[in-house]
Amino acid sequence: MDENLRKLVHLLFGLVISASILLLDPDLLLVILSGSILAGFSLSDAIRRGYRIPVVSQLIDHLERAGEVPGKGALFFALSALVCSILFDRSLVFPGMLTLTVLDGITALVGRNYGKRVIMNEKTLEGSLAGWFAALFVLFLILPPPDAMAATITAGLVELLSPVDDNLTIPIAVCVALFLIRMAVL
Repeated sequence: MDENLRKLVHLLFGLVISASILLLDPDLLLVILSGSILAGFSLSDAIRRGYRIPVVSQLIDHLERAGEVPGKGALFFALSALVCSILFDRSLVFPGMLTLTVLDGITALVGRNYGKRVIMNEKTLEGSLAGWFAALFVLFLILPPPDAMAATITAGLVELLSPVDDNLTIPIAVCVALFLIRMAVL
């Protein structure tokens, strides 16, 4: 498994989901995400049972970490997009998913290739800082600066501390943080 390729696919997958949140009708988005999760669980179960599925099995072989449930990261990614899309307005969901995409992807790529100082849970200072700054830069393009900073800080802390897969927890935490900020302003 090539971790750099895995994270590049993570970035691409995240950008596609983020763009879908902005571009698709919300009801259609829910149907697509629900169907994707159902198909993903079915494919994951079939692969775990030893079936070889053209294209999907090859992707799993090249992109999944040894010992992981096949497609777990992608399933959690889609599940967090679904949960956030049900609970929050797309103006919150888009930055939540984009934060996960950028922060998690850049943190892992920089940490794996250039990280020297491990700070927590196998995360490096160099990777964490690079991910935080990249997410902050991207969020400054779409959110007011205080909101961008709150989203980045929230995501960075969740990425470091979450006992659950961060593909699930980061978007939900960012959406909650942005929702609370908007409620405080009202």
